[in-house]
Amino acid sequence: MPKDKTVSHEKIISAARKEFLDRGFEDASMRRIAADAGLTVSALYKHFPGKEEMFAALVQPVIDEFMAMYHQIEKEEFSAVDSLEEGHIWEDKKETQMVMAFIYDHLDEFVLIVTKSRGTAYASFIHEIARMEEETTLRYMDMLRERGIPVNEVDRQEFHLLVTANINAIFEAIRHDFTREEAMHYAKTLEDFWSQGWKQYFGY
Repeated sequence: MPKDKTVSHEKIISAARKEFLDRGFEDASMRRIAADAGLTVSALYKHFPGKEEMFAALVQPVIDEFMAMYHQIEKEEFSAVDSLEEGHIWEDKKETQMVMAFIYDHLDEFVLIVTKSRGTAYASFIHEIARMEEETTLRYMDMLRERGIPVNEVDRQEFHLLVTANINAIFEAIRHDFTREEAMHYAKTLEDFWSQGWKQYFGY
């Protein structure tokens, strides 16, 4: 009777998750992963050609979900521009709390991305999110101007640094081993702090 490859694959994923969480991508060993999964190294390579593909199998599905959530929030924000009134921008926004809840729903994966991904393409994840947020916010500001809502022009280099700081601040909860309760309180604090700062920065 042929072996159930699904069972072997699940064992590999479980062993890989443990190895990457314990040691990070660069120091992870395919030999240890194979031993923990009860397989030979050659059998392991029948499932994954290398460590990077194994790491991607753990984190890419969650990143895909994260991006879908981000674009849904973006869509809702842009579609609501016509109903905004000057002076009410950045009010009652809970995006940071939504993002933090998502992160803590998938905590192992985000620990891997944020603290264990050096040596992989995922090491630049936070930078890429900050770049995307920067571009999205600039388009949002342009749309407000088109609707007759005055918005300050910004220094692009300064703006880049502020957005990067904003995004990095969210993921500091992971680096500091916050509990979910601590992280959600922190997310609300970030929203209160940054909403006031952005209002002043953009002039409304």
